[in-house]
Amino acid sequence: MAKKFLLVSQFMVMFIITRPLSTVGKAKPPAHSLPDKLTEKLRTDPESISAASVDFGNIVRETPLAVLHPSCPKDIAALVRSAYHGDGSSFAIAARGRGHSVRGQAMAPGGVVVDMTSLARHRGGGGGSAISVSWSRPLGYYADVGGGQLWRDVLEETLWHGLSPVSWTDYLYLTVGGTLSNAGISGQTFRYGPQISNVYEMDVITGTGELTTCSPDKNPELFYSVLGGLGQFGIITRARVALDRAPKRVKWARMLYSDFSDFTRDQEYLISKNGRYQDNALDYVEGMLLMPQGPPDSWRSSFFPLSDHPRIISLLKQHKIVYCLEVAKYYDDLTQNTVNKDLEKLFEGLNHIPEFAFQKDVAYVDFLDRVREGELKLTAQGLWDVPHPWLNLFVPKSRIADFNDGVFKNIILKRNITTGPVLVYPMNRNKWDDQMSAVVPDEDVFYTVGFLHSSGFDDWQQFYLQNKELLSFCEDTGIELKHYLPSFGNEQEWMRHFGSKWRRFRQRKARFDPKMIFSPGQKIFNRNHSV
Repeated sequence: MAKKFLLVSQFMVMFIITRPLSTVGKAKPPAHSLPDKLTEKLRTDPESISAASVDFGNIVRETPLAVLHPSCPKDIAALVRSAYHGDGSSFAIAARGRGHSVRGQAMAPGGVVVDMTSLARHRGGGGGSAISVSWSRPLGYYADVGGGQLWRDVLEETLWHGLSPVSWTDYLYLTVGGTLSNAGISGQTFRYGPQISNVYEMDVITGTGELTTCSPDKNPELFYSVLGGLGQFGIITRARVALDRAPKRVKWARMLYSDFSDFTRDQEYLISKNGRYQDNALDYVEGMLLMPQGPPDSWRSSFFPLSDHPRIISLLKQHKIVYCLEVAKYYDDLTQNTVNKDLEKLFEGLNHIPEFAFQKDVAYVDFLDRVREGELKLTAQGLWDVPHPWLNLFVPKSRIADFNDGVFKNIILKRNITTGPVLVYPMNRNKWDDQMSAVVPDEDVFYTVGFLHSSGFDDWQQFYLQNKELLSFCEDTGIELKHYLPSFGNEQEWMRHFGSKWRRFRQRKARFDPKMIFSPGQKIFNRNHSV
Protein backbone atom coordinates (compact mmCIF):
# COMPACT_ATOMS: atom_id res chain seq x y z
CA MET A 1 0.00 0.00 0.00
CA ALA A 2 2.86 2.36 0.78
CA LYS A 3 4.35 2.11 -2.69
CA LYS A 4 1.39 3.63 -4.49
CA PHE A 5 1.82 6.82 -2.46
CA LEU A 6 5.58 6.98 -2.96
CA LEU A 7 5.43 9.34 -5.89
CA VAL A 8 3.10 11.75 -4.10
CA SER A 9 5.39 11.68 -1.08
CA GLN A 10 8.41 12.50 -3.20
CA PHE A 11 6.52 15.32 -4.89
CA MET A 12 5.61 16.66 -1.42
CA VAL A 13 9.18 16.43 -0.13
CA MET A 14 10.64 18.24 -3.13
CA PHE A 15 7.95 20.89 -2.87
CA ILE A 16 8.67 21.52 0.80
CA ILE A 17 12.45 21.74 0.53
CA THR A 18 12.24 24.19 -2.38
CA ARG A 19 9.69 26.52 -0.68
CA PRO A 20 10.28 29.09 2.10
CA LEU A 21 10.24 27.63 5.61
CA SER A 22 7.08 29.56 6.40
CA THR A 23 5.12 27.17 4.20
CA VAL A 24 6.22 24.07 6.07
CA GLY A 25 3.57 22.56 8.29
CA LYS A 26 0.54 24.09 6.61
CA ALA A 27 -2.41 21.72 6.47
CA LYS A 28 -3.29 22.25 2.79
CA PRO A 29 -1.54 19.97 0.30
CA PRO A 30 0.57 21.66 -2.37
CA ALA A 31 -1.28 22.69 -5.54
CA HIS A 32 0.62 20.22 -7.68
CA SER A 33 -0.01 17.07 -5.61
CA LEU A 34 -1.68 14.27 -7.54
CA PRO A 35 -5.38 13.39 -7.19
CA ASP A 36 -5.97 10.38 -4.96
CA LYS A 37 -7.52 8.34 -7.78
CA LEU A 38 -4.37 8.87 -9.84
CA THR A 39 -2.03 7.49 -7.21
CA GLU A 40 -3.86 4.16 -7.50
CA LYS A 41 -2.64 3.92 -11.09
CA LEU A 42 1.00 4.84 -10.54
CA ARG A 43 3.61 2.10 -10.39
CA THR A 44 6.97 2.50 -8.72
CA ASP A 45 7.86 -1.18 -8.31
CA PRO A 46 11.23 -2.28 -9.75
CA GLU A 47 9.67 -4.33 -12.55
CA SER A 48 7.58 -1.41 -13.87
CA ILE A 49 10.46 1.06 -13.57
CA SER A 50 12.87 -1.31 -15.29
CA ALA A 51 10.49 -1.92 -18.23
CA ALA A 52 10.03 1.82 -18.75
CA SER A 53 13.78 2.51 -18.53
CA VAL A 54 14.75 0.81 -21.78
CA ASP A 55 13.32 0.56 -25.28
CA PHE A 56 13.55 -1.68 -28.35
CA GLY A 57 17.01 -0.31 -29.08
CA ASN A 58 18.38 -1.79 -25.84
CA ILE A 59 21.13 0.84 -25.90
CA VAL A 60 19.90 3.81 -23.87
CA ARG A 61 18.73 3.45 -20.27
CA GLU A 62 16.94 6.28 -18.46
CA THR A 63 15.10 5.76 -15.18
CA PRO A 64 11.71 7.40 -14.57
CA LEU A 65 10.32 8.10 -11.14
CA ALA A 66 7.05 6.31 -11.87
CA VAL A 67 4.86 4.73 -14.56
CA LEU A 68 1.22 5.71 -15.00
CA HIS A 69 -1.26 3.03 -16.12
CA PRO A 70 -4.27 5.13 -17.14
CA SER A 71 -7.73 3.70 -17.56
CA CYS A 72 -9.04 6.71 -19.51
CA PRO A 73 -7.69 9.90 -21.13
CA LYS A 74 -8.81 11.94 -18.11
CA ASP A 75 -6.13 10.18 -16.05
CA ILE A 76 -3.45 11.42 -18.44
CA ALA A 77 -4.88 14.93 -18.46
CA ALA A 78 -4.85 14.97 -14.65
CA LEU A 79 -1.21 13.88 -14.63
CA VAL A 80 -0.28 16.65 -17.06
CA ARG A 81 -2.05 19.27 -14.96
CA SER A 82 -0.19 17.97 -11.91
CA ALA A 83 3.16 18.43 -13.65
CA TYR A 84 3.32 22.13 -12.82
CA HIS A 85 4.95 23.03 -9.52
CA GLY A 86 4.17 26.13 -7.56
CA ASP A 87 7.72 27.41 -8.03
CA GLY A 88 7.41 27.32 -11.82
CA SER A 89 9.27 24.05 -12.29
CA SER A 90 7.75 20.91 -13.79
CA PHE A 91 8.39 17.22 -14.26
CA ALA A 92 8.72 15.45 -17.58
CA ILE A 93 6.11 13.13 -19.12
CA ALA A 94 6.63 10.62 -21.94
CA ALA A 95 3.86 8.67 -23.64
CA ARG A 96 5.06 5.14 -24.35
CA GLY A 97 3.31 2.64 -26.60
CA ARG A 98 5.39 -0.43 -27.35
CA GLY A 99 8.68 1.40 -26.72
CA HIS A 100 9.79 0.70 -30.29
CA SER A 101 12.22 3.61 -30.31
CA VAL A 102 15.94 2.83 -30.48
CA ARG A 103 17.61 5.82 -28.77
CA GLY A 104 15.47 6.42 -25.69
CA GLN A 105 12.86 8.63 -27.36
CA ALA A 106 10.00 7.17 -25.27
CA MET A 107 11.71 7.68 -21.90
CA ALA A 108 11.29 10.27 -19.16
CA PRO A 109 14.36 10.36 -16.90
CA GLY A 110 13.28 11.49 -13.44
CA GLY A 111 9.71 11.96 -14.67
CA VAL A 112 6.64 9.86 -15.41
CA VAL A 113 6.18 7.42 -18.30
CA VAL A 114 2.57 6.91 -19.42
CA ASP A 115 1.86 3.33 -20.50
CA MET A 116 -0.51 4.03 -23.41
CA THR A 117 -1.31 0.36 -23.92
CA SER A 118 -3.10 0.48 -20.58
CA LEU A 119 -5.89 2.44 -22.28
CA ALA A 120 -6.49 -0.44 -24.66
CA ARG A 121 -6.91 -2.79 -21.70
CA HIS A 122 -9.77 -0.66 -20.37
CA ARG A 123 -12.25 -0.82 -23.23
CA GLY A 124 -15.05 1.63 -22.69
CA GLY A 125 -13.15 3.30 -19.85
CA GLY A 126 -14.17 6.86 -20.64
CA GLY A 127 -13.10 6.91 -24.30
CA GLY A 128 -9.78 6.66 -26.02
CA SER A 129 -9.70 2.88 -25.93
CA ALA A 130 -12.25 1.13 -28.13
CA ILE A 131 -12.12 0.65 -31.91
CA SER A 132 -15.32 1.88 -33.52
CA VAL A 133 -16.16 1.67 -37.24
CA SER A 134 -18.51 4.26 -38.78
CA TRP A 135 -19.56 5.86 -42.03
CA SER A 136 -20.38 9.41 -43.03
CA ARG A 137 -21.20 11.04 -46.35
CA PRO A 138 -18.17 13.36 -46.46
CA LEU A 139 -15.62 10.82 -45.18
CA GLY A 140 -16.93 7.42 -46.17
CA TYR A 141 -15.87 4.63 -43.83
CA TYR A 142 -13.53 5.39 -40.93
CA ALA A 143 -12.50 4.00 -37.56
CA ASP A 144 -12.16 5.86 -34.27
CA VAL A 145 -9.20 4.21 -32.59
CA GLY A 146 -7.60 4.69 -29.19
CA GLY A 147 -4.06 6.03 -29.20
CA GLY A 148 -2.89 3.01 -27.22
CA GLN A 149 -4.39 0.43 -29.57
CA LEU A 150 -2.10 -1.80 -31.61
CA TRP A 151 -2.45 -1.61 -35.38
CA ARG A 152 -2.81 -5.39 -35.38
CA ASP A 153 -5.97 -5.05 -33.28
CA VAL A 154 -7.23 -2.30 -35.58
CA LEU A 155 -6.78 -4.63 -38.53
CA GLU A 156 -8.64 -7.46 -36.82
CA GLU A 157 -11.57 -5.26 -35.81
CA THR A 158 -12.01 -3.51 -39.15
CA LEU A 159 -11.86 -6.78 -41.07
CA TRP A 160 -15.03 -7.84 -39.27
CA HIS A 161 -16.70 -5.07 -41.27
CA GLY A 162 -14.98 -5.99 -44.51
CA LEU A 163 -12.79 -2.90 -44.21
CA SER A 164 -9.18 -2.02 -43.54
CA PRO A 165 -6.85 0.99 -43.18
CA VAL A 166 -4.81 1.50 -46.35
CA SER A 167 -1.44 2.63 -45.00
CA TRP A 168 0.65 0.46 -42.70
CA THR A 169 4.01 -0.03 -41.10
CA ASP A 170 5.91 -3.26 -41.76
CA TYR A 171 5.38 -4.30 -38.14
CA LEU A 172 1.81 -4.21 -36.81
CA TYR A 173 2.48 -4.53 -33.08
CA LEU A 174 2.92 -0.80 -32.61
CA THR A 175 0.46 1.68 -31.16
CA VAL A 176 -1.61 4.09 -33.21
CA GLY A 177 -0.37 7.11 -31.26
CA GLY A 178 3.23 5.97 -31.58
CA THR A 179 3.32 5.67 -35.36
CA LEU A 180 1.29 8.84 -35.91
CA SER A 181 3.80 10.74 -33.79
CA ASN A 182 6.48 9.78 -36.31
CA ALA A 183 4.77 9.25 -39.69
CA GLY A 184 4.10 5.53 -40.17
CA ILE A 185 5.72 4.32 -43.38
CA SER A 186 5.92 1.13 -45.40
CA GLY A 187 5.65 -0.11 -48.95
CA GLN A 188 2.13 1.34 -49.27
CA THR A 189 3.35 4.92 -48.70
CA PHE A 190 4.14 5.66 -52.36
CA ARG A 191 0.44 5.21 -53.21
CA TYR A 192 -1.59 5.95 -50.09
CA GLY A 193 0.79 8.24 -48.25
CA PRO A 194 2.17 7.69 -44.74
CA GLN A 195 -0.24 6.90 -41.94
CA ILE A 196 -0.30 10.56 -40.91
CA SER A 197 -1.84 11.39 -44.30
CA ASN A 198 -4.78 9.08 -43.57
CA VAL A 199 -6.11 10.70 -40.38
CA TYR A 200 -9.29 12.79 -40.28
CA GLU A 201 -9.43 13.80 -36.63
CA MET A 202 -7.74 13.30 -33.25
CA ASP A 203 -8.24 13.82 -29.55
CA VAL A 204 -5.04 15.21 -28.06
CA ILE A 205 -3.98 16.12 -24.51
CA THR A 206 -1.83 19.23 -24.74
CA GLY A 207 0.92 20.34 -22.37
CA THR A 208 -1.60 22.41 -20.42
CA GLY A 209 -3.69 19.34 -19.60
CA GLU A 210 -6.52 20.14 -22.02
CA LEU A 211 -8.19 17.31 -23.94
CA THR A 212 -8.79 18.85 -27.36
CA THR A 213 -10.41 17.51 -30.52
CA CYS A 214 -8.59 18.63 -33.64
CA SER A 215 -8.87 18.17 -37.41
CA PRO A 216 -7.98 20.12 -40.55
CA ASP A 217 -11.03 22.29 -39.85
CA LYS A 218 -11.08 22.36 -36.03
CA ASN A 219 -7.93 23.42 -34.17
CA PRO A 220 -5.90 22.76 -37.34
CA GLU A 221 -2.61 24.06 -35.90
CA LEU A 222 -2.68 21.40 -33.18
CA PHE A 223 -3.76 18.74 -35.68
CA TYR A 224 -0.88 19.35 -38.07
CA SER A 225 1.70 19.83 -35.33
CA VAL A 226 0.97 16.50 -33.62
CA LEU A 227 1.15 14.43 -36.83
CA GLY A 228 4.81 13.56 -37.16
CA GLY A 229 5.53 15.81 -34.17
CA LEU A 230 7.62 13.28 -32.21
CA GLY A 231 5.34 13.60 -29.19
CA GLN A 232 6.36 17.21 -28.55
CA PHE A 233 2.96 18.88 -28.67
CA GLY A 234 0.50 16.46 -27.14
CA ILE A 235 -0.53 12.90 -26.36
CA ILE A 236 -2.86 11.28 -28.91
CA THR A 237 -5.72 9.48 -27.18
CA ARG A 238 -7.96 8.94 -30.21
CA ALA A 239 -7.47 9.04 -33.97
CA ARG A 240 -10.06 8.84 -36.73
CA VAL A 241 -8.38 6.92 -39.54
CA ALA A 242 -9.49 6.35 -43.12
CA LEU A 243 -10.79 2.91 -44.15
CA ASP A 244 -11.39 1.28 -47.50
CA ARG A 245 -12.78 -2.04 -48.67
CA ALA A 246 -10.48 -4.81 -47.44
CA PRO A 247 -8.94 -7.13 -50.02
CA LYS A 248 -8.85 -10.86 -49.33
CA ARG A 249 -5.59 -11.98 -50.86
CA VAL A 250 -2.25 -10.68 -52.12
CA LYS A 251 -0.03 -11.47 -55.09
CA TRP A 252 3.40 -11.03 -53.54
CA ALA A 253 6.51 -10.99 -55.73
CA ARG A 254 10.26 -10.51 -55.42
CA MET A 255 12.71 -9.94 -58.26
CA LEU A 256 16.50 -9.78 -58.07
CA TYR A 257 18.83 -7.27 -59.72
CA SER A 258 22.59 -7.06 -60.08
CA ASP A 259 22.50 -3.49 -61.42
CA PHE A 260 21.47 -0.69 -59.07
CA SER A 261 20.38 1.63 -61.90
CA ASP A 262 17.97 -0.98 -63.25
CA PHE A 263 16.70 -1.58 -59.72
CA THR A 264 15.92 2.07 -58.97
CA ARG A 265 14.60 2.79 -62.46
CA ASP A 266 12.07 -0.01 -62.11
CA GLN A 267 11.08 1.07 -58.62
CA GLU A 268 10.51 4.64 -59.77
CA TYR A 269 8.48 3.46 -62.75
CA LEU A 270 6.24 1.34 -60.51
CA ILE A 271 5.58 4.11 -57.98
CA SER A 272 4.73 6.54 -60.78
CA LYS A 273 1.44 4.64 -61.05
CA ASN A 274 0.08 5.84 -57.74
CA GLY A 275 -3.54 6.91 -58.11
CA ARG A 276 -5.46 5.84 -55.02
CA TYR A 277 -8.17 4.16 -57.11
CA GLN A 278 -5.99 3.32 -60.10
CA ASP A 279 -6.57 -0.24 -61.29
CA ASN A 280 -3.17 -0.73 -62.91
CA ALA A 281 -1.18 0.20 -59.82
CA LEU A 282 0.58 -1.87 -57.21
CA ASP A 283 -0.39 -1.59 -53.55
CA TYR A 284 3.08 -2.06 -52.12
CA VAL A 285 6.63 -1.43 -53.36
CA GLU A 286 9.75 -1.97 -51.26
CA GLY A 287 13.32 -3.07 -51.86
CA MET A 288 16.24 -4.48 -49.91
CA LEU A 289 19.86 -5.49 -50.19
CA LEU A 290 21.00 -9.10 -50.16
CA MET A 291 24.62 -9.60 -49.14
CA PRO A 292 26.89 -12.64 -48.68
CA GLN A 293 27.17 -12.39 -44.89
CA GLY A 294 23.52 -13.31 -44.35
CA PRO A 295 21.04 -15.85 -45.71
CA PRO A 296 18.81 -14.74 -48.59
CA ASP A 297 15.89 -14.67 -46.17
CA SER A 298 15.85 -12.09 -43.41
CA TRP A 299 13.77 -12.21 -40.24
CA ARG A 300 11.14 -10.12 -42.02
CA SER A 301 9.77 -13.13 -43.88
CA SER A 302 10.60 -16.56 -45.21
CA PHE A 303 10.02 -16.00 -48.90
CA PHE A 304 12.52 -17.64 -51.23
CA PRO A 305 12.08 -21.41 -51.69
CA LEU A 306 14.83 -23.41 -50.01
CA SER A 307 15.54 -25.14 -53.30
CA ASP A 308 16.53 -21.76 -54.78
CA HIS A 309 18.88 -20.74 -51.99
CA PRO A 310 22.03 -22.25 -53.58
CA ARG A 311 21.67 -20.31 -56.81
CA ILE A 312 20.82 -17.09 -54.96
CA ILE A 313 23.93 -17.55 -52.82
CA SER A 314 25.94 -18.15 -56.00
CA LEU A 315 24.57 -14.88 -57.39
CA LEU A 316 25.62 -13.09 -54.20
CA LYS A 317 29.16 -14.47 -54.43
CA GLN A 318 29.38 -13.21 -57.98
CA HIS A 319 28.03 -9.67 -57.42
CA LYS A 320 28.61 -9.11 -53.66
CA ILE A 321 25.40 -7.06 -53.43
CA VAL A 322 22.11 -8.13 -55.00
CA TYR A 323 19.15 -5.74 -55.02
CA CYS A 324 15.74 -7.23 -54.32
CA LEU A 325 12.57 -5.57 -55.54
CA GLU A 326 9.52 -6.56 -53.49
CA VAL A 327 5.99 -5.75 -54.66
CA ALA A 328 2.42 -6.72 -53.86
CA LYS A 329 -0.98 -6.31 -55.44
CA TYR A 330 -4.16 -6.91 -53.47
CA TYR A 331 -7.25 -8.59 -54.86
CA ASP A 332 -10.68 -9.87 -53.86
CA ASP A 333 -13.56 -11.80 -55.39
CA LEU A 334 -14.26 -8.97 -57.83
CA THR A 335 -10.69 -8.75 -59.15
CA GLN A 336 -9.39 -12.30 -58.84
CA ASN A 337 -9.93 -12.97 -62.55
CA THR A 338 -7.95 -9.91 -63.65
CA VAL A 339 -5.13 -9.60 -61.10
CA ASN A 340 -2.69 -11.82 -63.00
CA LYS A 341 -3.17 -9.87 -66.23
CA ASP A 342 -2.72 -6.61 -64.34
CA LEU A 343 0.57 -7.85 -62.90
CA GLU A 344 1.81 -9.08 -66.26
CA LYS A 345 1.19 -5.63 -67.70
CA LEU A 346 2.94 -3.91 -64.80
CA PHE A 347 5.93 -6.22 -65.03
CA GLU A 348 6.40 -5.75 -68.79
CA GLY A 349 9.74 -4.16 -69.48
CA LEU A 350 11.19 -4.57 -65.99
CA ASN A 351 14.93 -5.19 -66.02
CA HIS A 352 15.38 -7.76 -63.26
CA ILE A 353 17.42 -10.91 -63.85
CA PRO A 354 14.82 -13.03 -65.67
CA GLU A 355 15.49 -16.32 -63.91
CA PHE A 356 15.30 -14.70 -60.48
CA ALA A 357 11.63 -13.80 -60.16
CA PHE A 358 9.53 -15.34 -57.38
CA GLN A 359 5.86 -15.06 -56.53
CA LYS A 360 3.49 -16.11 -53.76
CA ASP A 361 -0.25 -15.91 -53.25
CA VAL A 362 -1.11 -15.27 -49.59
CA ALA A 363 -3.98 -14.08 -47.42
CA TYR A 364 -4.13 -10.32 -46.90
CA VAL A 365 -3.70 -10.67 -43.13
CA ASP A 366 -0.68 -12.95 -43.54
CA PHE A 367 1.01 -10.44 -45.83
CA LEU A 368 0.48 -7.49 -43.47
CA ASP A 369 1.56 -9.56 -40.46
CA ARG A 370 4.60 -11.07 -42.20
CA VAL A 371 7.17 -9.76 -39.68
CA ARG A 372 5.46 -11.51 -36.78
CA GLU A 373 6.67 -14.93 -37.89
CA GLY A 374 10.29 -13.80 -37.75
CA GLU A 375 9.76 -12.09 -34.40
CA LEU A 376 8.43 -15.26 -32.81
CA LYS A 377 11.34 -17.30 -34.16
CA LEU A 378 13.93 -14.85 -32.88
CA THR A 379 12.17 -14.55 -29.52
CA ALA A 380 12.31 -18.33 -29.12
CA GLN A 381 16.05 -18.17 -29.84
CA GLY A 382 16.60 -15.27 -27.44
CA LEU A 383 17.62 -13.02 -30.35
CA TRP A 384 14.77 -10.47 -30.38
CA ASP A 385 15.45 -8.48 -27.20
CA VAL A 386 18.97 -7.51 -28.23
CA PRO A 387 20.47 -4.10 -29.08
CA HIS A 388 19.17 -2.56 -32.30
CA PRO A 389 21.47 0.26 -33.44
CA TRP A 390 19.12 1.20 -36.27
CA LEU A 391 19.47 4.09 -38.66
CA ASN A 392 16.61 5.22 -40.91
CA LEU A 393 17.14 7.87 -43.55
CA PHE A 394 15.36 9.67 -46.38
CA VAL A 395 17.68 10.13 -49.36
CA PRO A 396 16.85 12.41 -52.33
CA LYS A 397 16.36 10.59 -55.63
CA SER A 398 19.05 12.74 -57.25
CA ARG A 399 21.72 11.29 -54.92
CA ILE A 400 20.61 7.69 -54.45
CA ALA A 401 23.20 6.41 -56.97
CA ASP A 402 25.95 8.25 -55.07
CA PHE A 403 24.60 6.72 -51.86
CA ASN A 404 24.82 3.25 -53.39
CA ASP A 405 28.43 3.76 -54.51
CA GLY A 406 29.66 5.48 -51.37
CA VAL A 407 27.65 3.74 -48.65
CA PHE A 408 26.37 0.35 -49.81
CA LYS A 409 29.51 -0.61 -51.73
CA ASN A 410 32.29 1.24 -49.93
CA ILE A 411 31.12 1.21 -46.30
CA ILE A 412 28.49 -1.48 -45.67
CA LEU A 413 30.05 -4.13 -47.89
CA LYS A 414 33.63 -3.47 -46.79
CA ARG A 415 32.88 -3.42 -43.07
CA ASN A 416 30.99 -6.70 -43.50
CA ILE A 417 29.20 -6.49 -40.15
CA THR A 418 25.56 -5.92 -41.16
CA THR A 419 23.31 -8.49 -39.48
CA GLY A 420 19.84 -7.21 -40.27
CA PRO A 421 17.80 -6.07 -43.27
CA VAL A 422 18.86 -3.03 -45.28
CA LEU A 423 15.76 -1.55 -46.89
CA VAL A 424 15.77 0.85 -49.84
CA TYR A 425 12.61 1.98 -51.63
CA PRO A 426 11.15 5.21 -53.07
CA MET A 427 8.24 7.42 -52.07
CA ASN A 428 6.32 10.26 -53.70
CA ARG A 429 6.57 13.59 -51.92
CA ASN A 430 3.10 14.68 -53.07
CA LYS A 431 1.62 12.05 -50.73
CA TRP A 432 2.97 14.03 -47.73
CA ASP A 433 1.30 17.14 -46.31
CA ASP A 434 3.89 19.84 -45.70
CA GLN A 435 1.73 21.42 -42.98
CA MET A 436 2.55 18.44 -40.75
CA SER A 437 5.63 18.33 -38.55
CA ALA A 438 7.24 15.39 -40.37
CA VAL A 439 10.27 16.32 -42.47
CA VAL A 440 11.20 14.83 -45.87
CA PRO A 441 13.66 15.82 -48.63
CA ASP A 442 12.64 18.57 -51.02
CA GLU A 443 12.43 16.41 -54.15
CA ASP A 444 9.43 14.88 -55.90
CA VAL A 445 10.79 11.38 -55.25
CA PHE A 446 12.97 10.32 -52.33
CA TYR A 447 14.13 6.99 -50.96
CA THR A 448 13.82 5.57 -47.50
CA VAL A 449 16.93 3.64 -46.49
CA GLY A 450 16.72 1.61 -43.31
CA PHE A 451 19.68 -0.11 -41.66
CA LEU A 452 17.87 -2.45 -39.28
CA HIS A 453 20.85 -3.87 -37.43
CA SER A 454 20.79 -6.38 -34.60
CA SER A 455 23.85 -6.81 -32.42
CA GLY A 456 25.15 -8.24 -29.19
CA PHE A 457 25.19 -6.25 -25.97
CA ASP A 458 28.96 -5.87 -26.19
CA ASP A 459 29.42 -4.97 -29.85
CA TRP A 460 26.65 -2.53 -30.79
CA GLN A 461 29.24 0.27 -30.84
CA GLN A 462 30.73 -1.01 -34.10
CA PHE A 463 27.37 -0.48 -35.78
CA TYR A 464 27.20 2.98 -34.28
CA LEU A 465 30.61 3.73 -35.79
CA GLN A 466 29.41 2.44 -39.15
CA ASN A 467 26.36 4.69 -38.92
CA LYS A 468 28.61 7.62 -38.05
CA GLU A 469 30.91 6.88 -40.97
CA LEU A 470 28.12 6.78 -43.54
CA LEU A 471 26.59 10.00 -42.18
CA SER A 472 29.98 11.68 -42.43
CA PHE A 473 30.30 10.49 -46.02
CA CYS A 474 26.91 12.00 -46.88
CA GLU A 475 27.80 15.29 -45.24
CA ASP A 476 31.19 15.47 -46.96
CA THR A 477 29.66 14.76 -50.37
CA GLY A 478 26.67 17.05 -49.95
CA ILE A 479 23.92 14.42 -49.82
CA GLU A 480 21.14 16.27 -47.99
CA LEU A 481 19.59 13.52 -45.89
CA LYS A 482 16.63 13.68 -43.60
CA HIS A 483 16.39 11.28 -40.67
CA TYR A 484 13.32 9.15 -39.99
CA LEU A 485 12.92 8.33 -36.27
CA PRO A 486 15.62 10.97 -35.68
CA SER A 487 17.95 11.23 -32.68
CA PHE A 488 20.28 14.20 -32.30
CA GLY A 489 22.42 15.48 -29.47
CA ASN A 490 21.98 19.24 -29.63
CA GLU A 491 19.68 22.00 -30.81
CA GLN A 492 21.86 22.90 -33.80
CA GLU A 493 21.41 19.42 -35.26
CA TRP A 494 17.66 19.61 -34.72
CA MET A 495 17.56 23.02 -36.41
CA ARG A 496 19.37 21.57 -39.39
CA HIS A 497 17.02 18.58 -39.48
CA PHE A 498 13.84 20.67 -39.48
CA GLY A 499 15.29 23.34 -41.76
CA SER A 500 12.60 25.83 -42.79
CA LYS A 501 10.13 24.12 -40.43
CA TRP A 502 12.19 24.80 -37.30
CA ARG A 503 10.73 28.21 -36.53
CA ARG A 504 7.16 26.94 -36.79
CA PHE A 505 8.11 23.85 -34.76
CA ARG A 506 9.38 26.05 -31.91
CA GLN A 507 6.33 28.29 -32.06
CA ARG A 508 4.04 25.28 -31.84
CA LYS A 509 6.00 23.96 -28.87
CA ALA A 510 5.60 27.27 -27.04
CA ARG A 511 1.88 27.24 -27.74
CA PHE A 512 0.94 23.64 -26.98
CA ASP A 513 3.59 22.60 -24.44
CA PRO A 514 4.80 25.86 -22.88
CA LYS A 515 6.51 24.15 -19.93
CA MET A 516 8.26 21.70 -22.26
CA ILE A 517 7.17 18.66 -20.29
CA PHE A 518 6.50 16.23 -23.18
CA SER A 519 8.88 13.64 -24.65
CA PRO A 520 12.18 14.72 -23.09
CA GLY A 521 13.81 11.58 -24.54
CA GLN A 522 13.78 13.22 -27.97
CA LYS A 523 16.25 15.82 -26.59
CA ILE A 524 14.94 18.52 -28.90
CA PHE A 525 14.48 21.25 -26.31
CA ASN A 526 17.13 21.37 -23.61
CA ARG A 527 15.43 22.04 -20.33
CA ASN A 528 15.88 20.50 -16.90
CA HIS A 529 12.77 18.90 -15.46
CA SER A 530 12.89 18.47 -11.71
CA VAL A 531 10.37 16.60 -9.61
